[in-house]
Amino acid sequence: MSYLAPSEFVTKMVDAGESKIYMSTRDTLIRAFMAGATLALAAAFAIFITVQTGSPLVGAILFPVGFSMLYLMGFDLLTGVFMLTPLALLDKRPGVTLGGVLRNWGLVFVGNFAGALLVALMIAVIFTYGFSIEPGAVGKKIAGIGEARTLGYAEYGAAGWLTIFIRGMLCNWMVSMGVVGAMISTSVSGKVIAMWMPIMLFFAMGFEHSVVNMFLFPSAMIMGGDFSIMDYFVWNEIPTVLGNLVGGLSLTGLTLYTTHVKTAPRRSI
Repeated sequence: MSYLAPSEFVTKMVDAGESKIYMSTRDTLIRAFMAGATLALAAAFAIFITVQTGSPLVGAILFPVGFSMLYLMGFDLLTGVFMLTPLALLDKRPGVTLGGVLRNWGLVFVGNFAGALLVALMIAVIFTYGFSIEPGAVGKKIAGIGEARTLGYAEYGAAGWLTIFIRGMLCNWMVSMGVVGAMISTSVSGKVIAMWMPIMLFFAMGFEHSVVNMFLFPSAMIMGGDFSIMDYFVWNEIPTVLGNLVGGLSLTGLTLYTTHVKTAPRRSI
């Protein structure tokens, strides 16, 4: 059968987390770079489709093509390793330490950011003909999103920060379900379908994804968005990263691990 039972794919999740911790620095950075770049291009594609059709739902339906491609290629997103690598530590895999987990997170963050930033620069060149003209409709849309999702949150102070954090949690609950979706089937079509559903949901609902934002906000600043680098980090990236960490680990990783690996004793009859 092409479907794996939960007890099987959750064990694969722990194995994957362990392998990522032991991965070389070079391979970790390359895979993270390509993941950031691929997801950034998918985000630009989704915004382009939204502007062309006037329907954000159509953009959300098509956005998961990027996520599917990067996971089929074996690339790594920060949101995915937030959920996977702590499971290897929790499972007490030999040699796995908190330092190893944090090292992996740091390298993936750097690689994702570098890949997303490169695509942001390339997209800006395309939309401005090498910065010789004003950005078109898509560029203006990106700039507007950047302002709304930094200064728009800052307007509400602590309540805005909390809102971003919770949107980050909900985002990585769904995104990490997409990561798991790639493990529950042995067929390409099964993997893609299982990944597509939760990724479409998070994008349609406007939840906050730290790696998408690594593209969106630098791109918005280049396109003329009226906010600062500090606004971006304080009023989006930092709370989004924290929300992604808490949501993916608590709502997907720990729940699946607890009930399918460290199961409770059966109730006696």
